[in-house]
Amino acid sequence: MLIAGFSGWNDAAEAASVALTTLGESWQAKRFGGFSPEEFYDFQATRPQIRFAEGTSRRIEWPENDLSAALGDGTGNGRGAVVLSGPEPNFRWHTFSEALVELARELGVEMVVTLGALLADVPHSRPVTVTALSQDPAMTESLGFAASSYEGPSGITGVVHSYCAQAGLPAASLWASVPHYLPSVPSAPAALALLGGVSELLGTQVDTSHLEKTATDYQEQVAAAVSQDSDLASYVQMLEERHDSQEDGENTGDLPSGDELAQELEGFLKDQREDPPDRY
Repeated sequence: MLIAGFSGWNDAAEAASVALTTLGESWQAKRFGGFSPEEFYDFQATRPQIRFAEGTSRRIEWPENDLSAALGDGTGNGRGAVVLSGPEPNFRWHTFSEALVELARELGVEMVVTLGALLADVPHSRPVTVTALSQDPAMTESLGFAASSYEGPSGITGVVHSYCAQAGLPAASLWASVPHYLPSVPSAPAALALLGGVSELLGTQVDTSHLEKTATDYQEQVAAAVSQDSDLASYVQMLEERHDSQEDGENTGDLPSGDELAQELEGFLKDQREDPPDRY
């Protein structure tokens, strides 16, 4: 499997970036390559960073999409994973997506999962909603995903999924909703929810103990800040009441239950191996 996330437009409150970092550390993923920054970035828009090395000398860190490999996914079944992380490319999205699909084929990837986060009218004090989407009709039907009805501007994740669909490569997208009144505060709760979605979708295990502590601190600090602003507190209360009134409503985009989803996914991938589509 290949799990990808891109900082920037697709990554509200850095939820996807934090989730990928946690996943890579949990699985002890090792970097083995990346996409050339010269090909895909406008360095005036996504600037390189100067860092100190060993306290004295300085070096330049170029924006790059890193590729890391994990020999196991935390389940003990020997299944490997590739993790792709980095800023959203500025240029050549067609070339980038084609290269990503080709790389997935060469590595024997059976499924691509992208992580993202969006700003929404949701309160920080309620569980984070994770929505699962796919452009693959077979996956949408087999796993009970939502078929996206979104129309509007797209990030690189949308383009990657389009190329995966054209290549017959199963792909799913997990999106976390984060409070729009906290756009610049890294959301550990949203990152935690995304990793929960990955675990349920793929039947994997991720060590999130450190992130859980960070999520608790986040909730306490945000609650304290909101309580000091009467206008914001009233607005959050309104969001809470609306959320609670809709809690029993049907949301076809929510991620299905874990055990059932993992079992259905295994069956879906098995069918793909035994009866590959004509698109290959």
